[in-house]
Amino acid sequence: MQTKFVLESADVKAIAAAAEAEALKNNWAVSICIVDDGGHLLSFQRMDGAAPVSSHIAPGKARTAALGRRESKFYEDVINGGRVSFLSAPALEGMLEGGVPIMKDGQCLGAVGVSGVKSPEDAQIAKAGIAAIGL
Repeated sequence: MQTKFVLESADVKAIAAAAEAEALKNNWAVSICIVDDGGHLLSFQRMDGAAPVSSHIAPGKARTAALGRRESKFYEDVINGGRVSFLSAPALEGMLEGGVPIMKDGQCLGAVGVSGVKSPEDAQIAKAGIAAIGL
């Protein structure tokens, strides 16, 4: 039997707070979603002024990053590189930059998905959140 790392409630709160702080520091109105390693919702916030569609995109990016165990940007790059058939991949609906897996010792604990500003800025917010727990 193996030991598995999991996100605790305190971790999720720290990630969410740090991600929100990064967004506020830059005056970015976004939606921030945190999921576990199976893509199940742990936390969600749509900041004041964030576009309504961002509340659908952020969870998709988070699930894609968690299930794929890699940044959602990977899938965006594959598709932009010409492999458009990848759009039919099951369960991956957030194939845009801004979903970042939470990794520890090669294991995926979950992911953060952000939507509302330019994709690299979404990823910046997600990474700032993850950094709050030392990963």
